[in-house]
Amino acid sequence: MELDTVYFYTVAIVDWIPLLKTKKFKLIVLNSLIHLVEKKKLVVYGFVIMPNHIHIIWSSSEKNDKEMPYASFMKFTGHAFLDELRQTNDLY
Repeated sequence: MELDTVYFYTVAIVDWIPLLKTKKFKLIVLNSLIHLVEKKKLVVYGFVIMPNHIHIIWSSSEKNDKEMPYASFMKFTGHAFLDELRQTNDLY
């Protein structure tokens, strides 16, 4: 992805597990987006959270340290999902 270019981005949960049905996992996604927007790394034009995938219309404004903001988003949410699942042993 290039900086200052608008993209339609879709990402799905492995095996289509409906993790995003619950509030705790939706908040992980929202908090990650909010953080990157507040740091002025991303501009989010719209998004939808489905039970097992998300769609986002966004553009990256600048790198987040050495990585692109979408990579930071994916890394943070993935680790946060794993941490939550390990702590609770509960998918939904």
